[in-house]
Amino acid sequence: MKSVLSERQTLHPSDIERRDLPESATRAIRHLAAEIAVTVGPNPETATTLAHPVLLRHIDAKYGRLPDAVHEAMRPPATDSGVTVIRPLSIGDEELGLTPHDWRQAAAQAGDRGHRSASFELDIAMLLLARCAGEPFGWEGQQGGRLVNNIVPTPGHEHEQSGASSTTLLSPHTEDAFHPDRANLLMLGCLRNPDRVGTTVASVRRTELSAAQRETLGRARLPILPDVSYGTGFADGHAPAVATLGTDDGGLTLRFDPAYTPLDTADLEFQSAYRHLAAELERVCITAALAPGEVLLVDNDVVVHGRVPFTPRYDGTDRWLKRVNIRLPQRRREIAGRGDAAAAAEDGYGQRVVAPFRTSRGSNT
Repeated sequence: MKSVLSERQTLHPSDIERRDLPESATRAIRHLAAEIAVTVGPNPETATTLAHPVLLRHIDAKYGRLPDAVHEAMRPPATDSGVTVIRPLSIGDEELGLTPHDWRQAAAQAGDRGHRSASFELDIAMLLLARCAGEPFGWEGQQGGRLVNNIVPTPGHEHEQSGASSTTLLSPHTEDAFHPDRANLLMLGCLRNPDRVGTTVASVRRTELSAAQRETLGRARLPILPDVSYGTGFADGHAPAVATLGTDDGGLTLRFDPAYTPLDTADLEFQSAYRHLAAELERVCITAALAPGEVLLVDNDVVVHGRVPFTPRYDGTDRWLKRVNIRLPQRRREIAGRGDAAAAAEDGYGQRVVAPFRTSRGSNT
């Protein structure tokens, strides 16, 4: 199953919670980010992963100085849609420079003092916002362990199921569904989106599933493999089965990535329930076409997200997003079949987090 969502370019504002910050709060975010950027100074050591101790100390010491309105806006989504659009930043297209061709170029430009771009300052702004929400983190095996990922269309990756793709539909998925320590919240900040490319979102709490389907999908039946941004060959090693559905305070939660789930190896009952869930997620899908300065906050335990196809130009004007994974230390996940040996042995395929802000040790599951 490579795709379950049709192309949808229309924004449905009535279905998406919006939180618009006052202008004084948006100025405060940019001012504090600029202050930290000047104090730390962009250089390859700091900007490559954004995990330099000096930068991290500034983020942790100063995010509390942001206005209360910012902290309130960055709380988890409050509706059953599981998503929120926040208008926290003022971004001028001229301050960005050209959209990079891949994440490596973006990271290099952020650390180049001679490159005139606000990318490094905006990385800091994203970290400040994410720290207001929880604990931002990265992955050692993805984008060099960077705490803020750059999502841009990349030549040669147009048709793959990853954030670097463009001309193919990015199937709806839980971010890093393969890993027990995946983000609770996913933050997507828009820097540039001239073609109004839509990010698709669908909440499992708006789907209609029978009791039997919930029971079937609540058992650990199939593995979910890492996506291609982490490498290849994972199917050849240990691949523990995981449950598709779980619960949190009585509400459904979801762990779903059809592009990296070997559905054909499951029994017919599971396949039928899984395909019904996929069809329901398509039915309740809504689209957020982000504008520069807008942030989409996604509850990664409840919502799957994707992206409609678009044609990249590779001329420096293409869509450019910043992505941050956020852990909520107060949230605990149910693991179906916790007593099962396969579930207990789940190790995330060896993928490790870069979690400098973590206040408690161990998995959040």
